[in-house]
This record gives sequence, structure tokens and C-alpha cells, in this order.
Amino acid sequence: MTTPSPIIAVDVMGGDFGPSVVIPGALQAAREDGFRLILVGQEDKVTEELAKHNTNGIDFRVVHASEVALSGEKPSDILRRKKDASIQVACRLVASGEADGIVSPGHSGASVACGMFIIGRIPGVERPALATIMPTEKTPTIIADVGANVDCKPHHLFQFGLMADAYAQAVLETPSPRIGILSIGEEEGKGNTLVKEAYEMFKMAKCVNFMGNVEGRDLFTGEVDIVVCDGFVGNVALKLSEGLAGSLGRILKRELLHSTLAAKLGTLLAKGAFKRVATFVDYAEYGGAALLGLKGIFIVGHGKSSERAVRSAVKMGALLVRKKTNDRLIANISANEELTLFGKATK
Repeated sequence: MTTPSPIIAVDVMGGDFGPSVVIPGALQAAREDGFRLILVGQEDKVTEELAKHNTNGIDFRVVHASEVALSGEKPSDILRRKKDASIQVACRLVASGEADGIVSPGHSGASVACGMFIIGRIPGVERPALATIMPTEKTPTIIADVGANVDCKPHHLFQFGLMADAYAQAVLETPSPRIGILSIGEEEGKGNTLVKEAYEMFKMAKCVNFMGNVEGRDLFTGEVDIVVCDGFVGNVALKLSEGLAGSLGRILKRELLHSTLAAKLGTLLAKGAFKRVATFVDYAEYGGAALLGLKGIFIVGHGKSSERAVRSAVKMGALLVRKKTNDRLIANISANEELTLFGKATK
């Protein structure tokens, strides 16, 4: 039996650049991978942008949304007062079954709020988690959570690991992803109460490959496939990594400009390697973070998403649908249901 083509709703008003970047990125993704699109946004602006592109052979439709969720607005205000915001309309398409997933660049707070209250959580999932993919010396590593939940309990961290396990199997194609908890030491017993109690839950877990604690210095070594932490720590780690990558690039450029002729010639010879490294650390390679634990697939893109980043995010959304990631996630949660309930009961 032929698997139906995924249908991805794209919030084209999201991000810093709106339709001028989101639409061409989404169209390119659909043309390359052959899935269907629903472009959600202010119809006049969407139509104006579409007129600039060749859409022959792309299966899409436009759904009008009169309002836009602005970056400075509180998620609760967007949820209550902007019922016709493009992100809300796109989420309702997923909730009604008209779309399998949504991609929205930019407002992560609104994404979490609309995802939880419009699409809804998978039964058994207490809190959705934002999971992002980080480059390492070896294969990429997934970090969950990176900002959806700043105050967590041990069973939340445990569920983040279960959900990230399903995500890693789909995206990294790793049959048994190695999971570690981010802590201040590798030894068992290191860390705060949150980490220690989550550690005990992972030790008793079914269907996961738990490796123990990992330290901050291990984020880029590739020794584990998944790093679990609360959203406060995860977001700091993510922003620190982004800032460090940018600063190192600028420092290197500055030093090369003031270097000797021989060093500049060496730089020219190594230009290809520099480009490969730049691609390796570029967030646009994966496009965004997956909001795991919802009844539909949700990819939250970077606010400054380029066409390439949007293309990657939309392709990621379609991939997760095709790989039936939520089915595997549900299986992980179900297999460890008693342990999760035990974790709640001990609080």
C-alpha cells in the first residue's frame, strides 16, 4: 500500500523576514521531496510572493490568516487575543487532521503555547520538549530540552529522553541512541537533586540505551547521541554554542586579515576546508528544533531563518511524518508508563 504524501502547514508570516524567505524555502523543499504544502498567512502577501516563483509541479494551497504573531508579544496574549494569527491557524489545521505537521520560524514561546493548547499533547506526555541537533566531532547529537521548560522535575527529564530517543531514530537513523544526562560530573551521584533522581529513572527504563552523566565539555565529542537537560540549562548551552561559533569565526577572520603573506596564501589553499566547517556548524543545516510530544509534528525554526534554513526545516517536518516518529514516541512512553507515574508519585 502506498503511503500518503505528508501535508505540511507552513506559517509563512513567521520569522524576521516573513513570506519573502519562508515561501521560496518551503517551495524548494516540496519540489525536491514531493510532499504537499499548506501556506498559511495574509493572502495578499502570500499571493504577491508566489507570483515571483515557478510553482509548476508543486502541490500546495493557500489558507488565509489575517493576523501575525509578533516577536515581542507574550505567548499568552497571542493565544488569547490573536485567534486568526497564522501560527494559530496552522496549528488548527494540524489539530483537525488537514495537515500532518507544522513549520513556524521565530516565536518559540508562541509555538509551545499554540502547540500545547491547540494541537494538544500525546496522552502520557506531561510537557513537550524542544529538541535541537548539534554538530559534534563524530555524528550529530540531539539536546532536549532547549527552552520549552525551564522548571522541571525528574520525570520530565525522563520523558524528554524517551521522546528524543524516537526523534534520534528517525533523523539520525540510529537504532539504539545513546542517552546521557547533562551534569557537573560523569560519575553516578554527581549533580543536583533533579539530575540524580532522573538518573535513577533512566537506570530502570525500558527500550532506551542509557549511558549515564555527561559534562558540558562532552557536548561536541559525539560520545552520546542524546543529551537530556532542563530547558534553562539547554537554552544556555545552545546560545553559548551559537555565540562561540560566531565569535571564533570573526576572530579567525580578523587574525587572517592581519597575518603575513604566507599565512594568507595558506588560507587560500584551505578555503575549501573553512567552507566545510562553516556548513558543519550552521544551524540552517537542520532548520530548527522539533517540539516533541504533540499530536502532530512541529518544527520551530530560528527567527533569522534563511531560505536554506526554511527548506531544511520543512524537509525535516516531512521526514518525521514519513518516519512515523510519533508512533515510536508513543511506544516509548507506553513502555515506561509505570516508571513515569512512579516519578510523579515520589514528588
